[in-house]
Amino acid sequence: MTETAVNTSERDPVAEPAPVRTSDRLFSLDVVRGFAVLGILAVNAITFAMPEPVMMNPSLQPGGLEGEAAAAWQTMHVFFQDKMRTLFSMLFGASLFLIGGERSDLTRGKLLRKRLFWLGLFGLAHGLFFWFGDILLLYALTGLVVLLVRSWSAKRLLIVGVALNVTLSALYVGAIALMRMAPPEALADMNWDASPQRIAEMIAEYQGTALETTLTLMGSWVSVVPFMAIGFIPATAALMMIGMGLYKSGFLAGRAPAWVYGLFIALGAGSVWLIHGESSAVIAAGFPMVETLMRPANTFLSPLVSLAYASALILLARFGLKLILTPLARAGQMAFTNYLTQTLIMTTIFYGGRGLGYFGQVGWPEMWMFIIGIWVVQLIWSPLWLSRFTMGPLEWVWRRLTYGKGVALKRA
Repeated sequence: MTETAVNTSERDPVAEPAPVRTSDRLFSLDVVRGFAVLGILAVNAITFAMPEPVMMNPSLQPGGLEGEAAAAWQTMHVFFQDKMRTLFSMLFGASLFLIGGERSDLTRGKLLRKRLFWLGLFGLAHGLFFWFGDILLLYALTGLVVLLVRSWSAKRLLIVGVALNVTLSALYVGAIALMRMAPPEALADMNWDASPQRIAEMIAEYQGTALETTLTLMGSWVSVVPFMAIGFIPATAALMMIGMGLYKSGFLAGRAPAWVYGLFIALGAGSVWLIHGESSAVIAAGFPMVETLMRPANTFLSPLVSLAYASALILLARFGLKLILTPLARAGQMAFTNYLTQTLIMTTIFYGGRGLGYFGQVGWPEMWMFIIGIWVVQLIWSPLWLSRFTMGPLEWVWRRLTYGKGVALKRA
């Protein structure tokens, strides 16, 4: 969702800020961002198609969660859940420095704040009228905090970011563990064991008229915002600091030694093995609430899996596979457009009144058909669009608003 460039210290300090030229983009960052924007759909898909209790407790989906359905959910959980959000947040942290530069650069700092302001407005409209799971407003608000530390050294950013991430993960796991001591009536509002009748009622709320669906959506978004502010801004800030530190250290820019990337790939592979074992135990136990929500292996190790993905893609790009990775890089250049287009496609399929109304009718095995279908479409249309234009259509709108002047869209 963000533009990328070579080391900002190499830019002319007196030049007027302008959108990054295609020739100045970092291929490795675009590839990783493309992977993240496609992967995040795998996690978000169920939130477009099923009511909230099913998102938390997969066993509540119509027909239950056994066999192929369990394997389809586990694939999403092991390889994508929390990993894509983590990767996206790290990349956004890197972009805060790429766009804003050092804190002493007042002109670019002002540009960065303006950019985040418009991102927040996009997120507000996205969350209120299209999908309650919007992440743009969260990134805009968190970015306004993290931009204050963008002049920290890579070492300091990494130490503080990692320490904050580990601390918050421990607090989350501990808080969920304490739920075992809570009286059952105190947990009733979570709808963990929502009845089929209650699930049917919630599904019907998204299958009404366009107005009814939109009002239901707005209510869901309003209920999510306080949780987002309390639970996600600190965690997202930690990941953004890590991403900024990884960029400054050369890791995300593709300049780290090959053995460093290899080490993270090995650590990520081990983490995937542990997360798979944890999820298998949860499935075998029938998705007990505390164990399903707590998931300590996934909670603590997801950043290592995210960095393993980034490492693998960076190494592939470094060792001559740029041609194969180009569609992914183009999807990354248009991440903002592709992210919002995913919402448009999914809500058209699942919401009633303003779409086909399949909400509550598609389980996990079928869900992967929609996910892969959208991946294919975006991997095809992104290179085609960028063969004629300099940036995605929504990137163009965002940058035009940010710079307050005309921005070239068509290629010369």
